Amino acid sequence: MIKNQSGLELNISGNKIQADRPKPIITNIDVVPYKHSMDPQTAIDALIDGYHVLIVDFYSSGLTVLSELKKYIKNTYSDQSFQGQRDFRSAFHKLSHQLLLKISNSKLSVKKAPEIGWFKILYLELNEFLLPFPQVQGLNSSWQWYEKGIFIPVLKRKIHPWFGTYFPTRFEHLELFDKWLKRYTGEKKSAIDIGSGSGVLSFQMLKHSFEKVYGIDSNPNAIIGLNEDLNKNNLNSKINLIYGDLFANCNLKTELIVFNPPWLPASHNIDGLDKAIYYDQYLFPRFFAEAKKHLNANGKMVILFSNLAQITKASNAHPIEEELSAGGQFQKELFIQKEVRPASKKTKRNQNWRASEMVELWVLKIADNN
Repeated sequence: MIKNQSGLELNISGNKIQADRPKPIITNIDVVPYKHSMDPQTAIDALIDGYHVLIVDFYSSGLTVLSELKKYIKNTYSDQSFQGQRDFRSAFHKLSHQLLLKISNSKLSVKKAPEIGWFKILYLELNEFLLPFPQVQGLNSSWQWYEKGIFIPVLKRKIHPWFGTYFPTRFEHLELFDKWLKRYTGEKKSAIDIGSGSGVLSFQMLKHSFEKVYGIDSNPNAIIGLNEDLNKNNLNSKINLIYGDLFANCNLKTELIVFNPPWLPASHNIDGLDKAIYYDQYLFPRFFAEAKKHLNANGKMVILFSNLAQITKASNAHPIEEELSAGGQFQKELFIQKEVRPASKKTKRNQNWRASEMVELWVLKIADNN
């Protein structure tokens, strides 16, 4: 049972969960003020020297500094390979997060700035604080997505993802899952959606007549946002939300487990939304060990994945193939692939590898010798 407490809290099964938010800077720190009449290189030199730079006049002044900073770093990180782009983003992330904006009374303190509703929801108790400029940009983009909604073709409706919650921007894997659901002939009493995020897979299963779905996620914002969606659409009786890692130590057994894990191995410490994109070396072994306990004898497990790590040289290993090769727990019942559409022409990143990328749907069952 979930009960709304505020924009920041939910009480779920007797446990209070708190929303994640970009950490506000509320202590006094030394800053270098910057305004549009100054040379952007002044700000860049200060960032490189380890100082924080505060934008004090127009929102656009910060955009100018970030644009010039990006050009500066590209001169050092010119490698266009997948790893080269990772290194560039890491360097840009470090320096850009030293560029700050002040928020007062739930509004940005600079002129011609966007209105961002998350300030009232996530920082209601703070009258004044600082945030890195890229985090403000993230809050702004998230607010636009939340307000306007994201249309999901397989659902034929919009979702309104809460801040800090993963939502799909590509749909080939969802199309594969929808195609499989149309042909699924097993029981539909219940299903478990691991890492439910914005709830798209859960909603797909409801669309295909599953009676009850258990959506589990370790991201509190995903639980808060999905709970809001369920309330708006009167679906609380159909989807039961559980907060926790993987199966969250629940005692459920079901005929279908669905998992859309991250598609890339982590090369750095991961937190926040990175957990929806990168997986650590323990994720899949833990998942398979736990999944066996929660699957009925004749149940199915559907995993949506991709060959992205292999074609970008991020890893030669494929965690699902490794599990099947090890043997003993699960066996493959079905494997389907689908080509991905070309990257948008608006995309600035080099994504030539998408010509070789395939999304994958794996259907596994408990091995016959178990």
